[in-house]
Formats: sequence, C-alpha cells, structure tokens
Amino acid sequence: MAVIIEAQADQLIRLFNSTFQTTENTVLVAGSAEPIYRPASNQRQHNEVVFAHGYARSALHEIAHWCLAGKVRRQLTDFGYWYAPDGRSPEQQALFEKMEVGPQAIEWYLSLSAGIGFEISVDNLSGAEQPNRPQFAQAVVERALARVQQGWPPRAVLFATVLQQHFSQPPITFALLQQQGANMIAQEQQRYHAMLEAV
Repeated sequence: MAVIIEAQADQLIRLFNSTFQTTENTVLVAGSAEPIYRPASNQRQHNEVVFAHGYARSALHEIAHWCLAGKVRRQLTDFGYWYAPDGRSPEQQALFEKMEVGPQAIEWYLSLSAGIGFEISVDNLSGAEQPNRPQFAQAVVERALARVQQGWPPRAVLFATVLQQHFSQPPITFALLQQQGANMIAQEQQRYHAMLEAV
C-alpha cells in the first residue's frame, strides 16, 4: 500500500536527510503503519526514523525522540523504550506522560521552527480515565522553557536552525515559548472543561 506523504512531510524528509544522512547515517522515512526507529543492520544501510502515514506532525515527533536519544539508545530498535498501547491504566499513563514530556517539548520546538501546528499527545483514547491534558501541556511548556535556559540537544538545535531557514521562521526565544505556551495551555483548559461538562 502506497503512503500518501503530506507536502510538509516530504520537505521534512529532504531537509532531515540532507542534514543527517552523511553525518549520522540516519534517514527519515514515511511508513504506512506505526512509527518506529530502526538502527542500521545487515538488512538496512542507514538508521531509519520511520514516521506514521506520511504525516508531518508524526515526522517531527519521531525526530524529537531521535534528537533526545543518546548514542547507546540509537543502536536499539525504538531506542529500547517500553511502550504500552492505547488503553493504559492510570499508572501506565502517568509513566507514559513522564517519558513523553521531554520529546514533546522538543517536538514543539521543531514545530515552531517549521511553522507547523503543534498539539500535545496524551495518546490514551480508550484508557480507564481521561488524561489531564492541561496538566500535561503545562509540563511540556515548563520543560521547553527550561531547555531554552539549559540548552536543547545539539541535533535538535541543528535541525531547528535548518527548519527556521527553510520555512522563514524566527528563532525560538524564551518570550516566544512563554506566549505560545500560555495560548496552548488556555486552549487545553477550554477543551478539558468542555469535556467534563459533556460527561
């Protein structure tokens, strides 16, 4: 089955591969199913960051995980991380969100750098309890603001610079993240209250 790739996702593939294929032996690939990271092996020449269904947002999310993963993790399928599918218990969801704050902060940073809309993902539609989206959004914003002061992962900085230049976006400053973060949290609070009222 052929994958229909969004125009922005196609641009991300070209930009990522021109930036990292030679230096990191890593390419971005559009997949037809669930995303996955596959290290180079006898079966594949390059490490592959595979994103889902040709979606630009999925590409940025998987790139964010790759930017955060250390050298040892990048030698393991899916970086060696645990993953429980949709339908997680509250305890599993709490662990999922703890692990996702860092990658989603980087994803937001890259999304702003590319001018691509960002939305947090709590990814548990059929769980026993509805996740607290505003709380998770707050955590993502706080992590991103801390990253501005402490430093982003080097590969994230490099790719963000490439994206900003290609898509004519401004540098991502503390003030910009504060403003955009407040808007994101407010939207999530509105959504969350609307959901509670509908129950």
